[in-house]
Amino acid sequence: MAFACLEDPTLERNFKGHRDAITSVDFSLNKKQLVSGSMDSCLMIWSMKPQMRAYRFVGHKDAVMCVQFSPSGHLIASGSRDKMVRLWVPSVKGESTAFKAHTATVRSVHFSTDGQSLVTASDDKTVKVWAVHRQKFLFSLSQHINWVRCAKFSPDGRLIVSSSDDKTVKLWDKASRECIHSFCEHGGFVPHVDFHPSGTCIAAAGTDNTVKVWDVRMNRLLQHYQVHSASVNSLSFHSSGNYLITASNDSTLKILDLLEGRLLYTLHGHQGPATCVSFSRTGDLFASGGFDEQVMVWKTNFDAADYGDVLKTRKYNMNVNGALSNVKSMDPGNVNIQKSGVYRPEKQLEMDFGEVPDKQETQTAESVRKQQEQIQIDETSLASTLQHIVGQLDVLTQTVSILEQRLTLTEDKLKECLENQQKIAQSKSS
Repeated sequence: MAFACLEDPTLERNFKGHRDAITSVDFSLNKKQLVSGSMDSCLMIWSMKPQMRAYRFVGHKDAVMCVQFSPSGHLIASGSRDKMVRLWVPSVKGESTAFKAHTATVRSVHFSTDGQSLVTASDDKTVKVWAVHRQKFLFSLSQHINWVRCAKFSPDGRLIVSSSDDKTVKLWDKASRECIHSFCEHGGFVPHVDFHPSGTCIAAAGTDNTVKVWDVRMNRLLQHYQVHSASVNSLSFHSSGNYLITASNDSTLKILDLLEGRLLYTLHGHQGPATCVSFSRTGDLFASGGFDEQVMVWKTNFDAADYGDVLKTRKYNMNVNGALSNVKSMDPGNVNIQKSGVYRPEKQLEMDFGEVPDKQETQTAESVRKQQEQIQIDETSLASTLQHIVGQLDVLTQTVSILEQRLTLTEDKLKECLENQQKIAQSKSS
C-alpha cells in the first residue's frame, strides 16, 4: 500500500473573503502576509499567523487584475480594469496613491528587483515603465498588436519580457527600449510569462493548453509541455530554478520538474478554473487562486529532499499503460494530489500470528525476509535502468542540439543563396 510521503505538497491554509474570482496572488518577502486581487474590485491582505484578521483594501472602481508586493515588502502595486495603478502601504489603514497608467484595463504590474521601477501591461497594447518614486512615467514599449496580458523585468533588470493576445512573447532591452526578439511559437493567446531566477530563460503559459520554456540567450525553444487539458492561466518558477508550477482552466495546478523535463505533481484543490499561482520568494510555500473565490496556501515540501538521492532510492509504480499511479493527500477537504513521478512505496506488512504454531511463524518470517531481499534487488536493477535511460536521454539531447546547429547553418546558407539570386536578378533587370 502506498502513502503520500513527506516530500509531497500539503495544503496549509484556505482563505475565504473575496466575493468574486481571484485574479492574482503574491507573498511578501518575509512570508508573513499574502496579497490577493479579485474581480470584486478589492485587495485582501491575509496574515499567515493563525487567528489574525485579514485586511480588505478598497479603492479601485472595477476588477483588480493584478497585485504584487515590492521586493522590500513595504508597498503593494495593483492594476485594475479602471485603468489605474495603485501603490498601497500594507497596514491597517490601507492608504494608497493612484495614477492613471493606461487608456484601458491594466493586466499586469511588476517591480524590478531593486524596487525602483515598475512595469505595467495593458489592453491598450502597450507596456509602460515607471519610476516608483513619485510614480513618474519613464517610457512606453508599443510593438504588440493586441492586448498585452503580462510584462516582467528580468532578475538583473536589463530585460523586459511581455506576452500578448497577438500570440507573441516579446523580449525588450530596457536601456535601448528596443524589441530584441519575438517568440511566435504559441498557437493561442499568451496570458502569462515569467523569467527563470537565473535570467537565462523564460516560461510562457498559453491558451493552447501549453507551457513553453525558451533560452533568451540563444532565442530557442528549450522545453514544451502539454500537460493541461485547458488554457494555462498562470505560472511561477521555484526560487531554485528547478521547478515550475502552473494553474489552468482545467481546475488543476501542475508542478513540472525542469531538470528532468517532466510532470511531477498534479494538485486538485479548486472547484472550477485555477486562475493564478505564485511561489513565495524562498520557494517553501506557494499560493493559488481560482474562480471558486478561494485562496489556497500550500507547503512545497518536495524541494527539501536531495532530488538525485530520491531518484536512486524511490521506485516507479506504473500501471499497464505506463501511467504513474495516483497519490492522494491526507489533507481533509476536496484536495487531492496526484503525483506524476517517483515516490516511495511504504510497505505495510500486517501480520496477525494469533495461535499460529512456531514453525509457521518461522516460515512466515522467512518468506517476508525473501520478499524484502527481492525488493532490494528490484530497486538496485531499477536504479541502474534509470541511470541508463538518463544517459541515453543526454545522448539524444546532444544529438538534437547538433541537428539544430546544422539546420541553422543550412538556413543561413539558403538565405545567402536567395540573397545572391535576388542581387543577380536585380543586376540583370538594371
